[in-house]
Amino acid sequence: MGILSGSQNKEPMHYGEVFGLWSYAATAKADYAMVQTLMNHTGDKELKQLLEEATRGIKQELEPVEEILKTNGIALPPAPPERSLANLEEIPVGARVNDPEISAALSAKIAQSLVACSAIIGQSTREDIAALFGQYHMNKAQLGAKALRLNKEKGWLILPPQHTKVPVTN
Repeated sequence: MGILSGSQNKEPMHYGEVFGLWSYAATAKADYAMVQTLMNHTGDKELKQLLEEATRGIKQELEPVEEILKTNGIALPPAPPERSLANLEEIPVGARVNDPEISAALSAKIAQSLVACSAIIGQSTREDIAALFGQYHMNKAQLGAKALRLNKEKGWLILPPQHTKVPVTN
């Protein structure tokens, strides 16, 4: 039996997989804390629901990644402390993050996660890891579509300049 055959979860991880999963877990933990903080700042009900969905997704993704790391003897990255709930009205107006800014930050984090998932899929030799991050990629793409729809509905989407000139061909 070769090194890349048999039960995938019993195969050793290569350094790229270790780094990819460890980095993904570290970033997810930081993102979780960031999204918790942003939930305190939003007054928009639909945006708050999207942020809650994002935190649930992060928690669900972290469990299998951490299990793979632990099974392979890899120390887990540290997690920032849980964020406490705050009353939006108690946050001074100048210190608040506005809903369009929150939505843009969430959209950017989703885009970064899509790239990270793709990179881990591309470097994986273990099919279980590639499949796991394929699922995460699909989940992130669906969350990104919801964020895009919300941004459009609320008028928060900032479009780049539109190119309206038609190229001249000879």
